[in-house]
Amino acid sequence: MSIVVVTGGAGGIGQVICQTLAQEGWTVAVCDINLDGAKAVAAGIGGHAFRMDITDPADVDAVADQIEAGLGPVAGVVHSAATFGELKPAEEVDIADWDRVTGLVHRGTYLVSVAFARRMAGRGKGSFVALSSWNGVRGARMHGYCSAKAAVNLLVEGMAMEWGRSGIRFNAVSPGVVMTERVAERIRTGTRYTTNPVEMTALGRLVTSDEVANAVSFLLSDKASGITGANLLVDTGTAIGQAWSLFGGVPGPRPLA
Repeated sequence: MSIVVVTGGAGGIGQVICQTLAQEGWTVAVCDINLDGAKAVAAGIGGHAFRMDITDPADVDAVADQIEAGLGPVAGVVHSAATFGELKPAEEVDIADWDRVTGLVHRGTYLVSVAFARRMAGRGKGSFVALSSWNGVRGARMHGYCSAKAAVNLLVEGMAMEWGRSGIRFNAVSPGVVMTERVAERIRTGTRYTTNPVEMTALGRLVTSDEVANAVSFLLSDKASGITGANLLVDTGTAIGQAWSLFGGVPGPRPLA
């Protein structure tokens, strides 16, 4: 069976990605700085857990060696590890928090990309999928996070060109607002969103973690063999719905004939 590495595998969407890929026959290396969380996910899918600090180049490289020595050559990587930023005016953003967010999101993606791509290049084949965000396409008052995700999108394009002739594909998946228990509670209480994000979508609902995982699985697989350097928005039409909110909102369903 082919081996896939999932960074941030103990996180919410990361867990679902691990489960989806395991169901499809991948041998999953669940990587996370939270080793106990990674072990719990790995135990549930017959995978293997590794602690990885994506901000430390020596650690990323050492874990890559450990995975390949223990499991075999890595055929795919899903880089899901990241963090969120706070909603703050630009002049109130703490620079230490800016550095933390951009380091995890942008620098971490670069370090993981290079560590595994240079190993894949020696075999002439591989696939890398980075989890970006619709906020890398449409900005918000999370200045460090949004700009770092936009940088990830451009980094994916650069990596696709850098390693393409070595047989490695690089793509990104950009989820919209994902309907989780936390998001549902925030919508109910109005603690983060000033507008119900459901009303901003073309499909009239938020995206699910399973839908994000399915998009990742597709881009990782040979079914997407001709796709590289792409950023696939999986947002139920959130990005395209923003301007419509200024002009009467998203149209409702047409009456049945």
